[in-house]
Amino acid sequence: MKTLWVPPPAAQEILKMFDPRRASNYPSGDSYYLRRKLAEKYGKDPDQFLVGNGANEVIGFVIKAFCEKGNDIITADKTFAVYEWIAKFSGIEARLVPLKDFTFDEDAILRNISSNTKVIFICNPNNPTGTYWSSKKLERFLQKIDKRTVVVVDEAYHEFVEQDDYPDGMSFIDRYPNLVVFRTFSKMYGLAGLRIGYLVGNLETVEVIRKTCIVYSVNVMAQEAALAAIDDDDHVARTCRLVRNGKTFLTSELRILGLPYRCGEGNYVMIKLPMNDSLAYRRLMTSGVMVRSMTGFRFPNYIRVTISHDEAMRALVAALSEIL
Repeated sequence: MKTLWVPPPAAQEILKMFDPRRASNYPSGDSYYLRRKLAEKYGKDPDQFLVGNGANEVIGFVIKAFCEKGNDIITADKTFAVYEWIAKFSGIEARLVPLKDFTFDEDAILRNISSNTKVIFICNPNNPTGTYWSSKKLERFLQKIDKRTVVVVDEAYHEFVEQDDYPDGMSFIDRYPNLVVFRTFSKMYGLAGLRIGYLVGNLETVEVIRKTCIVYSVNVMAQEAALAAIDDDDHVARTCRLVRNGKTFLTSELRILGLPYRCGEGNYVMIKLPMNDSLAYRRLMTSGVMVRSMTGFRFPNYIRVTISHDEAMRALVAALSEIL
């Protein structure tokens, strides 16, 4: 099953033209040029940005910066699992709040905050359900938190969201110094294999997190490809259009097949199957179609499908029809 998610043309050129001799040189230890470019694009100070070796490392930065033994983090029970995993591996309790109507439950999170809670992770839009908090809901939540804990809003899929009420997390940072926003080059920009993500926050907050960073953890190819990709607004527009069309086609076919699904924001659709999702994964693979099993996200018998080009979507529908 071919994939749409190739890097923008300028980033592809960086990868094609990379001189192997440069592999003997260390990269910028703090992603200096990329941080300057991010600051220019988003109207921030370069020192408000930290770049890491993928989302996993950036999550680890925050947990190590603010948590110690006896503390806890709060997130949802059915969301990106790495928040929970890194907390547990670090000896920190992960308190999981059930989703409500497939989205983060604001009131339940507030009820679960204790004196030991140091970080709250909100995935917006949520992976894998595609639900999101609006600007009003996010601001209301930040007001209720009132700086009691650090709030991380993970916007890994923000470029795919086309709803007018979806918040730009960066716009809240000046008013809420306890807010940290995550973003990545893995999704929209197709650089997942190079492992590069970043966070942005208030200068003082980021300075605390900086003490946990690992120098030279982001390789030179990743930094330069991200630098080339970030200004390609045409790539973003083309990709959003393809995802929009792909969702329309796939959901129509799923209704014909009689399969329940969740189609929200992001570049994915979650499908409920009348069989074990791990079995479905193996059987679909025999047709050359790879999906994501959702048992690990605590959605047994669901699969998550990344929207791609027309040929891939038709191959998926044919393979689903066959295994059903």
